[in-house]
Amino acid sequence: MVEDGDTITIDAVSNRIELDVSEQTLEQRRQNWQEPALRFERGVLAKYARTVSSASKGAVTDLP
Repeated sequence: MVEDGDTITIDAVSNRIELDVSEQTLEQRRQNWQEPALRFERGVLAKYARTVSSASKGAVTDLP
């Protein structure tokens, strides 16, 4: 939801990163967001892109 020109505040002391835009702006961006197309359509990288989970889940490709 970050766009060019947005102000981002990084506070290393309290381990925080804040995007300085309003909730209304973020909601509008969420409504207009579209998932980008995969960069690869064939081959190993395409298979990986289709099957990998998110980094927060370990980025594994063999979930049940």
